Amino acid sequence: MQFNELGKTGIRVSKICLGTMTFGEQNTEAEAHEQITYAVNEGVNFIDTAEMYPVPPKEQTQGRTEEYIGSWLKKTGKRKDIVLATKVAGPGMMSYLRDGAQLIPEQINVALDASLKRLQTDVIDLYQIHWPARNTNFFGSLGYQHDNDEQDSCMMMEDAYACLVKAVEQGKIRHLGISNETPWGAMRYQQMAQKNAWPSMVSIQNPYSLLNRTYEIGLAEVSHREQMGLLAYSPLGFGVLSGKYIDSTPPAARLTLYERFTRYSNPQGVSATAAYVNLAQECGYSPTQMALAFVNMQPFVTANIIGATSMQQLIENIASISIKLSSEVLEKIDQIHQQYSNPCP
Repeated sequence: MQFNELGKTGIRVSKICLGTMTFGEQNTEAEAHEQITYAVNEGVNFIDTAEMYPVPPKEQTQGRTEEYIGSWLKKTGKRKDIVLATKVAGPGMMSYLRDGAQLIPEQINVALDASLKRLQTDVIDLYQIHWPARNTNFFGSLGYQHDNDEQDSCMMMEDAYACLVKAVEQGKIRHLGISNETPWGAMRYQQMAQKNAWPSMVSIQNPYSLLNRTYEIGLAEVSHREQMGLLAYSPLGFGVLSGKYIDSTPPAARLTLYERFTRYSNPQGVSATAAYVNLAQECGYSPTQMALAFVNMQPFVTANIIGATSMQQLIENIASISIKLSSEVLEKIDQIHQQYSNPCP
């Protein structure tokens, strides 16, 4: 396994991070525990989850993923071996979660305490804001449209940040991160940290894959200069880059089961995926491992968040850490990227 420093914290996290959003929906508790145990035995020390998981989100299952992780931690006694990350939900997507999950101090405190209880721990190593509380570009939305009726975004961000800093001071959180953020948002948090002498955000969790390299446009520089590395999610584009959807619709696969996951299935994305799959096969790689190795090799990536519903997938995903793509393969990847630039943002 390879390791990187998480921001400027001194904490070393595995380059492969175990994503868990299938735990409690597509994976049972026993399967979740099997995945965590295997990943840890392979050198993974970084686990990422969220209060809203599993996905797709439902009122009946909300929080179950954290519960499964918590029961594994209790059973194994390995809390000190794990860098544990979770997220507080942003507003507007789940009416059942704290009456709409507003990013205000009162709700953040409730969310944090509930996550601590489900995870059966006294402290969360990395607590992240899952998505912004303002109208901006995330979850596949491009073409920023300003909302003139929106409340003061800066004031709301500062109130939320102050609340999180207090939780750090109380010992409930070690470090803070953001997710689904923009360059403006990331730098605004840095400004607030400097102005108030607050601990900085140490990471950004955004999508990044062969089908979506928009992070490179503005945020990659932020990651380097501000030491706020990327925690890359959806590195396989919901499994699309494995190539398994090209000629079939696997009955138990995510895109077959859940209609909401269509971001990576537009015509341009399908054509780009076919090109990447063909390249991988020509070069002797599995499509999955080439796609993951590409993400692993990016210097602004702190960790690559992989997810799996089967042990076979998990084994293949983690093994990608041993693959280093040649300059020739990387050049061919860029040629495909020029032809199909960010087809699935």
